[in-house]
Amino acid sequence: MKPVTLATEHLVLRPFEPSDAPAVHAACQEPDIPRWTSVPSPYGVEDAEQFVGTVVPEGWRDDTTYNFAVVSRADGSLVGAMGLVRLAQLHTPERQAELGYWTAKEHRGRGHTVEAARAVVRWAFRDLGVERMEWHAEAGNEGSRAVARRLGFRMEGTLRAKLVREGIRRDVWIGSLLPSDLPVEPAKAAGSATTGTRLPDATPYLPYPG
Repeated sequence: MKPVTLATEHLVLRPFEPSDAPAVHAACQEPDIPRWTSVPSPYGVEDAEQFVGTVVPEGWRDDTTYNFAVVSRADGSLVGAMGLVRLAQLHTPERQAELGYWTAKEHRGRGHTVEAARAVVRWAFRDLGVERMEWHAEAGNEGSRAVARRLGFRMEGTLRAKLVREGIRRDVWIGSLLPSDLPVEPAKAAGSATTGTRLPDATPYLPYPG
């Protein structure tokens, strides 16, 4: 997959660049990011350099993760990271992806994470043919769940002992978002990207009536 750039009213979502490493490193010093995500702890400069220089480009190249740097239009500061992860089922009949994100502490509470995530999920549904978007978070991550709910994710329950962190099994919350859960999409914003690839017809959905 060739990396793309998306644009919203307040944000630009673009591929990470080597120059982003200092900002990524600074953001990940805030304890909540390593506590609730998979970033290493402690998080060193070399971790940030590897992420922006190796992990991100390899993810796009190998179709395993599509990570975006979320950047403020106002001042160019790094708001956070947003991406599609666990893409093994993207090109299978399941046509599924998972949304992941973290936001720098100083940018929380402004609606930026929701704004960025809406752009990513619409791109995934429209241009990648995703038919089921999942959200996972360790049980107790109320901030992440609040964002998911504002996006329209339906909470589906708790996966018991799903996550192993620091040698301990932990529960995981799971939610899902379908294309039909979103409001009708407005005209495509200037600067948004499209793959130009013809997508297969949507798979019919037969929900259980009970």
